[in-house]
Amino acid sequence: MVKKIDGIPVNYIDVGEGDAVLLLHGWGANITLYQGIIDTLKQNRRVIALDMPGFGKTPEPPQPWCVDDYVDFVLQFIDSFQLGRLSVVVHSFGGRVFFKMNAREKLPFFIDRAVLIDSAGILPKKTFWQKASLRCYKLGRAFMSTKVMHFLYPDAVEDMRRKRGSADYNNATPLMRATLVKVVNEDLEPLIHLVKCPTLLIWGDLDTATPIGDARRMEELIADAGLVVCEGAGHFSFAEQPAKVNGALKAFFQ
Repeated sequence: MVKKIDGIPVNYIDVGEGDAVLLLHGWGANITLYQGIIDTLKQNRRVIALDMPGFGKTPEPPQPWCVDDYVDFVLQFIDSFQLGRLSVVVHSFGGRVFFKMNAREKLPFFIDRAVLIDSAGILPKKTFWQKASLRCYKLGRAFMSTKVMHFLYPDAVEDMRRKRGSADYNNATPLMRATLVKVVNEDLEPLIHLVKCPTLLIWGDLDTATPIGDARRMEELIADAGLVVCEGAGHFSFAEQPAKVNGALKAFFQ
């Protein structure tokens, strides 16, 4: 299904019956990746999931967005359904949107429950060597960007960027690269304690994108939270261990 929100045609699904659950996907993903979760939840819930702008079948935003821009958009999307209450299930980047949305004053709906799957939001602390490496990269990029060096080695800066950039960054369009930079450099840890609803954390203990330490920190900060660890799973724990994750979802939403 498609509906226009703020001029952007949004690809979404609305399946099942009962109390509403909003699914917010991770960076570089789309709603098709979460079909197993959707099939589990729709057995006794109404599941609403969208491809956020720049992902799946929803076009990119008109300019690089920050997390607050995505929150504004998601709030408009929710408002189009006239929901007075809902639960949320988020993965990775979707967690960033949830934390900032939850921190907004006077939300027009009540959040019943939240499930955070390998959620982003805590900015990792850089080691001395990471800081030194970043400094060297910036100096090298500045040097190779001079007129003479660019003339002699026109592809050097792009090659440096590709070697240093993450897969998410390298695979994105220029607009979404700028969006990613805005998104990942914001530390949302100060907002996490504002989550007051019952919260289930589901995490892969081998997650390198959002380490298990982030999950334990979130469990400390959220007053009513519990953690399910998927041993041997990475950042996409729900895809690697669907039986365990879907079982936890069923128990949480029963």
